[in-house]
Amino acid sequence: MAQDEKRLRITQVRSAISRGQKQRRTLQALGIRRMHHTVEHRSTPQIRGMLHKVAHLVVVEELSD
Repeated sequence: MAQDEKRLRITQVRSAISRGQKQRRTLQALGIRRMHHTVEHRSTPQIRGMLHKVAHLVVVEELSD
């Protein structure tokens, strides 16, 4: 991992109940299992695209090393 590569801390803050199957599967693909669960990922175009789809359900923080 490069030193200048940013990491993202992603926390689910809204429920996935009554959301579409694609949104629930996107949260699952990000590794988020339940409300207030936090995961960290590298900032890649693929992760950013997934976050764009569920932005209303999560809070994203950029971490710098």
